[in-house]
Amino acid sequence: MDTKRDYSLKAEQIARFAKALAHPARIQILQFLASRQECYFGDIHDELPIAKATVSQHLKELKDAGLIQGTIEAPKVRYCINRDNWLYAHELFCDFFSKEIKSGSCGCGNK
Repeated sequence: MDTKRDYSLKAEQIARFAKALAHPARIQILQFLASRQECYFGDIHDELPIAKATVSQHLKELKDAGLIQGTIEAPKVRYCINRDNWLYAHELFCDFFSKEIKSGSCGCGNK
């Protein structure tokens, strides 16, 4: 009988962060926020060549992944990098990409 293993919590978290990073607009949003302590939605929207609704969707993805935080200051929302999760994502990706890969041919044309 073949038993399936659940994914590790670290693998699930790396995938969650990777999914949040999987769009150029979200990368730009993170770069913009990382260069500031905080900013408002309008500041972010002014930096991107996309509609406000689309910016909101990207901010939601980043917030759901835990990479950013938003604070409502009616009628505005203030955003910033979630420092703890940013550092955790850095740690996870560094660990993931520091794994040594086997050398030699894999049969797919790569060495």
